[in-house]
Amino acid sequence: MTDSKTAERKPGRLKSRPEFLAVREGEKRRGPFFLLEVLDRKDPDLLPRAGFTVTKKQGNAVQRNRMKRRLKEAVRLHAAIAMQPGHDYVVVARREALGVPFERLASELVARVKNRPGPGRSRDNGRRKE
Repeated sequence: MTDSKTAERKPGRLKSRPEFLAVREGEKRRGPFFLLEVLDRKDPDLLPRAGFTVTKKQGNAVQRNRMKRRLKEAVRLHAAIAMQPGHDYVVVARREALGVPFERLASELVARVKNRPGPGRSRDNGRRKE
């Protein structure tokens, strides 16, 4: 039995490779435990969609699956409410997502979903001159 409020907030899923690749063209929000890629589909009537990925260099299959399970649960319990309609979100996990307490992971995910990058450093600042 599902609550109608919960069903309304539940984001859809990104499943195919072309969907994931399309989101790569959108905005990137970097965090210590994951990279969040966001794409505005320009249709506010559509439900938000979420996808999860972990590269092989982050660990073996057991570790990668555990990272994805933790991030999916964080979205389900905390971040789904903050996701904007008509947007696609791809969470690219980092190895640090395994060792961090779940509440901190979830709060970081909510913060990345809610916060659009402000007027921070430009791409040139902070880089070494070669």
